[in-house]
Amino acid sequence: MNFGFSEEQDELRKMVRRFLEEKSPESEVRRLMATPEGYDPAVWSQMANELALQGLGIPEEFGGQGFGPVELYVVFEEMGAALFCSPYFSTVALAANALLFVGSEADKAAYLPGLASGDTIATLAVTDDAGQWDLTTTSTTAKRSGDDFVLDGVRSYVTDGSIATLLLVPAMTTKGLSLFAVEGDAKGVTRESLSTMDQTRKQSRIEFKGAPAKLVGEEGGALAGLEAT
Repeated sequence: MNFGFSEEQDELRKMVRRFLEEKSPESEVRRLMATPEGYDPAVWSQMANELALQGLGIPEEFGGQGFGPVELYVVFEEMGAALFCSPYFSTVALAANALLFVGSEADKAAYLPGLASGDTIATLAVTDDAGQWDLTTTSTTAKRSGDDFVLDGVRSYVTDGSIATLLLVPAMTTKGLSLFAVEGDAKGVTRESLSTMDQTRKQSRIEFKGAPAKLVGEEGGALAGLEAT
């Protein structure tokens, strides 16, 4: 068995390393740490348009490159080594995987192309104020409103929650744990930035009061997919 990286994966590593050496020197890391947004939108766009990094692990039918987890590991290793400030982890590791594991084919077609193109910054809002990761006891709830739902509750320690244009939120309905998509600037959504020890990764507390939400996947059927995420 070969436990080494392939030639293609090594080339990917070299490409990402060269990019980050230019875009994420220590001076730039310190500058971005001090900004509310915590990332450079121009660099984010360049990552998508020139390197296609946001879509690396997204299937080709949804606008991505269709690579596997090993290629993503390579990118994350290099980003970690460079202390790269961006919403890549929240968008690619959290949100994209939640959609792949929980979403229907229609959901994937609706949301994944935006993630792959870099047009959408997304995150997964899992924990409450106590920081609990037990999805079966989430205090956030959703109830039907016409064809969609409205969301009530609080999610805290949400990575890149203040800049995400798409929030994926686990919530309880009468049928059990479900996943919902909420626009970041939707009515009934209040976002507050939190202080963090690691200033390269921004976190937020988000309150939902009757926020309009769209069901992702099957109502009551999100637990297994979210655990896999």
